[in-house]
Amino acid sequence: MASIVKRKSKYSVVYDYTDENGKRRQRWETFSTNAEAKKRKKQIEYEQDSGTFFIPTAKTLNDLLDEYMSIYGVNTWAMSTYESRRGLARNYITPIIGDMLLSDITPRMMDKYYRDLLSVKTVSVNNRKPTSEYLTPHTVREIHKLLRSAFNQAVRWELISRNPVLNATLPKEEHKERDIWTAETLSKAMEVCDDPILSLALNLAFSCSLRIGEMLGLTWDCIDIAPQSIENGSAYIFVNKELQRVTRGALDDLSDKGVIKKFPPCIASTHTALVLKEPKTKTSIRRVYLPKTVAYMLVERKKEIDELMELFGDEYIDNNLVFCSSNGRPMESQVINRAFNKLIKENGLPHVVFHSLRHSSITYKLKLNGGDMKSVQGDSGHAQVKMVADVYSHIIDEDRCINAQRLEEAFYSSKTPDPVEDTEPKTADTAVTESDESDAAKILELLKNPETAALLKQLAKAL
Repeated sequence: MASIVKRKSKYSVVYDYTDENGKRRQRWETFSTNAEAKKRKKQIEYEQDSGTFFIPTAKTLNDLLDEYMSIYGVNTWAMSTYESRRGLARNYITPIIGDMLLSDITPRMMDKYYRDLLSVKTVSVNNRKPTSEYLTPHTVREIHKLLRSAFNQAVRWELISRNPVLNATLPKEEHKERDIWTAETLSKAMEVCDDPILSLALNLAFSCSLRIGEMLGLTWDCIDIAPQSIENGSAYIFVNKELQRVTRGALDDLSDKGVIKKFPPCIASTHTALVLKEPKTKTSIRRVYLPKTVAYMLVERKKEIDELMELFGDEYIDNNLVFCSSNGRPMESQVINRAFNKLIKENGLPHVVFHSLRHSSITYKLKLNGGDMKSVQGDSGHAQVKMVADVYSHIIDEDRCINAQRLEEAFYSSKTPDPVEDTEPKTADTAVTESDESDAAKILELLKNPETAALLKQLAKAL
């Protein structure tokens, strides 16, 4: 049996085992949250009861990564994270340093490995063209995060005495500003767009700050567009799932964790599957209120789908999706991206990616509400307000720059910065009267304070 022990802010799963020499030993495995520890405890107890339990005995880096992902990764990572890190290990760690013994891996060797990664060609994933020919500093840093966590686990398992990448030298990452459309450009794009599906996608992504997977995963049971709701401004969408294509290997490894629905494949031999899954973080689950214009667009879309259902009859596959093909099958992101790129090309619009509409949305809302990051976080689904601040604080800085310019124009650049005085001549009597009235007003104001009034009474008695 295993138990959970809380140590400061961490949770440790403690269990006994018999080593290869038949000696009874105790092991501690540490996790960040109680939920993660409970999952591992349950896994250990199940494997001990079924006779499938094993103690981590990794000798090479490949061994470590396999054990680390099967024990730690499957219990703590979302499916998209699991897939991404599996891909990093498969493409950039295993073929290069995977066969190295853990005992031979040194900090110096790992620094050289990180440096050499910048000259490694990027591997395409799911037949998508890489955005750069060689690995970027950002990807190298993602590989480092994976290895640092795996080596930390190896230290806890007593496979190595110290983490060889703890103080690694990493390539500098340059943060480029995202290219986004201004409100004027977006307005023009919406005006010239004659594709009703793309038009709805543009408006939803912008008005609701949606990720494309969240938008394509919208179902009608999570939308309130009742006439009364639209009229009183309370129409909304509820974001609680996303559409994503994942590998069947990841589905098997994670036992369909977080999957709400699996769609049947068009081609039986495909190694991937299209799924509706839970969002990556709890804060991504949110209600976003709709502008009336967008709510009415959804009303029209529902009418179109009802007509298609009537037209196709039993051949229509009703998945209850807002974005779907004419026969009801889910609509993948490349369909929207192709239509979006076509719109840009045909109308001479600045080239941006569809995801940038989410950034345009957040930018516009921050300017609209004077920098209220908490309310924008509610719409965007960021895990923390700090994430919004880190990425978008320059927008508020722009407004602060404008304030400085206005101060320069109104005060420093003005030829008469002092207040304009009343030029009407005053007589001595008038001046005295105004002075007396001013003094009387000040005394009355002082007497409103009980402590001041009591003090004045004491002074009067003393006099």
